[in-house]
Amino acid sequence: MKQELAQDIALMRYSMISPLIVGLPDEYRSKEAYFRAASARGALHPNGSFIHPAPTSIKRWYQHYQKNGFDALLPSSRSDEGTSRKIDPDLEEQIRYLKTTYPRMSAAAIFRQLCTNGSTSRNELSESTVNRFLNNLALKEKTTNNQDMRRYERAHVNEVWCGDSSVGPYLKTEDGKKHKVYVIALIDDASRYIVGIDVFFNDNFVNLMSVMKSAVAKFGVPKLFNFDNGSSYKNKQMDLLAARIGSTVHYDQPYTPTQKAKVERWFRTMKDQWMAGLDMRDFHTLDKLRGSLYTYVSQYNQRIHSSLNGRSPQERYFSEPDCFLRLPEDKIDQLFLLELERRVSIDCVVTIDHIEYEVDYRFAKQRIKLRYSPDMESIYVVEADGTLTPIRLLNKVENADIKREKPRLYGGDD
Repeated sequence: MKQELAQDIALMRYSMISPLIVGLPDEYRSKEAYFRAASARGALHPNGSFIHPAPTSIKRWYQHYQKNGFDALLPSSRSDEGTSRKIDPDLEEQIRYLKTTYPRMSAAAIFRQLCTNGSTSRNELSESTVNRFLNNLALKEKTTNNQDMRRYERAHVNEVWCGDSSVGPYLKTEDGKKHKVYVIALIDDASRYIVGIDVFFNDNFVNLMSVMKSAVAKFGVPKLFNFDNGSSYKNKQMDLLAARIGSTVHYDQPYTPTQKAKVERWFRTMKDQWMAGLDMRDFHTLDKLRGSLYTYVSQYNQRIHSSLNGRSPQERYFSEPDCFLRLPEDKIDQLFLLELERRVSIDCVVTIDHIEYEVDYRFAKQRIKLRYSPDMESIYVVEADGTLTPIRLLNKVENADIKREKPRLYGGDD
């Protein structure tokens, strides 16, 4: 089985057990009840089929994760046989997606879309079949065209951190060039406390990860991160990061602004108060602008909030010390690493962004997993047991004077 497929299967398994990682959700009486409910909900397998693993399988995955971490969820073999139906799992998922995303889309329009994108043809499927499927789906799920949008608030701090980005002020640097500035923030849902924030010239995953790392280092791991569907948030690196730190990521459905209303409302407050009072002629570097923003955020966190019954976000946030799940300080840097795969050349070299690095000769001609810091200062090979072995830049001149190791063969003499 390819490493990428095995990793995708492990992530699917983690998604089914992740709510239990930080404690049994209140709506379940026992873990066994959760396993049964998770089995009934099912999950989308990386091969495109929708599966319903047995409760005992989900329980086994949970126990393996508790004992040996994320790598214990990697499958040792592949088993993905399926059965053929008129509407196979892939078509069913597409129909569900189209009807969920576009509730007013008719069965005829969905059928035309499936034929247009090549998912099926009029010889393989009929419009009436799609219509019957949608009718049965509506009866089963009691669907309606109205979206159920409600105001909500989590009961405890660190249950949900909502993250988003916003365009900030334009900054003219000392070379006279004008740059768009982005503000990336994380807000705790229950307290409105800003747990992480920073300013950047780019709105991307690496910058978002730096804000998450800073927040986790200070306040621990939330049960859930809430983001929209932007490419900076919804990617495999984010899924792997959440699995390593023991959290869950939820992505809002399109056109559901209430799901991240608190962070969007905070950005509006930030613009009305902080940005409106800035004289950008006083700022020529991100560091100076960052200092001004940090001062404003500190004041905001200590100010009485109208929705917190006379308390400030800071008072509310630190009122529940039992809700802080902190990670070991010496592990944080390794947990917040990016990941990729590379094939090692016969002379023990891998290339990342056109730069050559040297790995141990044990990995020659193999495909290996690498983890690295965003600044590329630290790059590691992930060993079979999960440990990280650092690698270095290729130095051809130095290698000319290094004595080569002899091959070590099992069963032979030294």
